[in-house]
Amino acid sequence: MSSHSRAALVDTAPAKVNLTLRVIGRRPDGYHTLESLVVFAGVADKLTLKVGVPLALAMRGPNAAAAGPIENNLVIRAARALAAEIDGLKLGRFTLTKHLPAAAGIGGGSADAAAALRLLARANRLKLADPRILRAAAKVGADVPVCVDPRPRVMRGIGDILSKPLAVPRFAAVMVNPGVAVPTKDVFAVLHRSTRQDQPAAQAHRVPQERSAYLAFLERRANDLEPAAVELAPAVAQVLAALRKSPGCVLARMSGSGATCFGLYSSPRAAAATAREIAAAQPRWWVCATHLG
Repeated sequence: MSSHSRAALVDTAPAKVNLTLRVIGRRPDGYHTLESLVVFAGVADKLTLKVGVPLALAMRGPNAAAAGPIENNLVIRAARALAAEIDGLKLGRFTLTKHLPAAAGIGGGSADAAAALRLLARANRLKLADPRILRAAAKVGADVPVCVDPRPRVMRGIGDILSKPLAVPRFAAVMVNPGVAVPTKDVFAVLHRSTRQDQPAAQAHRVPQERSAYLAFLERRANDLEPAAVELAPAVAQVLAALRKSPGCVLARMSGSGATCFGLYSSPRAAAATAREIAAAQPRWWVCATHLG
């Protein structure tokens, strides 16, 4: 076995955060069409790959137990999806260190799957732009394609239409998850019960690069799923209130379908102070000072 195939490859799987999320409509197949400005956080899971041994996955880390059965993990599903695209794909044993909360609206599983695809690309000397990788990503989940190359983008359609990478300002941030389950299907059910009509087709918008203009851009938009998630899980409103009243917070919002919320801050010091205060007041919540951008 070559030294290349024996090497343990390492990558990170950063949290995906929806700074904005607009629900455009619902397709006949049940999928929802969206428009979302997606950025990535400084907090991430860690994934390693030992190449040249049978496909397997080991789990560790503070949130490993909440990630569900290994056979259903998106890392394994991503590896199998790519193997179906490429005969003779070199596989191996993955080890996932799970720092991100599961089913939390920050694409933890999707980020893990994307990291697996990146590691397999390295092991097999494939380019990330290889259409077989992109097809495999789309088969695993709607959020996986945007995570394959984790840079800020506007995501449209069902996650299949991605803008080019965007140069956006980086903000200090606090991410908080209150540890409540907010199933995506339930959030959309509440949304449809509100008798809202389909929105006009998504329009391309230039995302500003200057900080004040960028913040104003975000303030004019929202997460359409936030009111529904608050109805299902009042703890989301509690998190948002804690972030919004904290010193230095310039914007607070829920990510994805919840229940993780984020606050953008005027400085890393303000973000760190808020994270300490919220963690002390709510020791069972997942709280992380980080950056988004």
